[in-house]
Amino acid sequence: MNSIEVKNLSKTYKKSDFALQDVSFSLPAGSIMGFIGENGAGKTTTLKLILNLLHKQGGEIQILGQEMTDANTDLRQDIGVVFDTNCFPKTFTAKKIASIMGSIYKRWDNQYFATMLEQFNIPMGQKIKAYSRGMTMTLSLAVAMAHKPKLLILDEPTGGLDPVRRDQFLDLFLDFIQEEDRSILLSSHITSDLEKIADYITFIHKGKVAISTTKDELIYNYGIVRGSKEDLSVVDPADIVGRRTRENQESLLVQNKDQVAEKYPNLFIDNSSLEDIMLYVQG
Repeated sequence: MNSIEVKNLSKTYKKSDFALQDVSFSLPAGSIMGFIGENGAGKTTTLKLILNLLHKQGGEIQILGQEMTDANTDLRQDIGVVFDTNCFPKTFTAKKIASIMGSIYKRWDNQYFATMLEQFNIPMGQKIKAYSRGMTMTLSLAVAMAHKPKLLILDEPTGGLDPVRRDQFLDLFLDFIQEEDRSILLSSHITSDLEKIADYITFIHKGKVAISTTKDELIYNYGIVRGSKEDLSVVDPADIVGRRTRENQESLLVQNKDQVAEKYPNLFIDNSSLEDIMLYVQG
C-alpha cells in the first residue's frame, strides 16, 4: 500500500513563469521519502497541493487511499503537518495549544505531548513569542505527532537547528515509522540527514521530477567520473546524467557506475552523495 500517490500533478500561476509539470511519485507505507530540490523547484507547492491547500490544474492525488477534500475531516485526523514557519499565535502557550488540539483530534495524547516537550526542555507555560526557532519547530513537531497520525508531511523541519537537535529529530522520525502503516514525506535541504534516515528520494527540479527512486539506488549506483575534457570525451552521452566543467577540468555524474567502470577501465569513478547528485542534475 502507498501512503501517498501523486500522478501527473500540474499547477501554474498567472503572474509567474513557474509551473509544476506532470509531477508523479509514490510513498510506500512504512517508509520515509526525502523530497529534495533547489529553492523554487516546487517542493512547498507540491506539499500544499497534496494537502489541498492549493488548487491543482491537473493530476491525481491519493492520501492513504483517499482524495483530500475540504469536507474530508476524517482523513485530516491521520495526517500530521509541519511547515518551516510558526503557525501558532505568538501569545499562546504550549498548554493552551494542547487544550485546543485535544478538542480537535480524536486521538490526541496529552501525556505524549507533555513528555516530548519535557524531553526537549520546552516550557509548557511560556508564550511562543519567547521561543527560539528550535523550540518553535519542536513544538510544531510535538503537535503533529501527538494526535497519532499515520502520515507526517514535513517541510524543512530541521532547518536552522543545531546538529544535536537535528539528530534527536531524526531519531523521532525513525521511531515513528516503526509501525508499518506510518510514513513520512520529508522536504529538506540537509541531504546528509536524508542519507541517514530516508528509504526513498524524490528530486524535483524546475517543477519536474528529475529522479524518484530508492536512496540505495542513488548512493550505490550513481558515481562521479573526473578528468580533463579530453579524457572524458570518450564517455558516451547516453551514460551521462549530469556534467560540471571548471576550466579544463570536467566531472560527470553517471548511473550504473560499475558498468561504466567496466566500459571505461582507464577512468576513475568516485562515489557520489545526494548533494553531489543534486548539484550535477541542476547543472
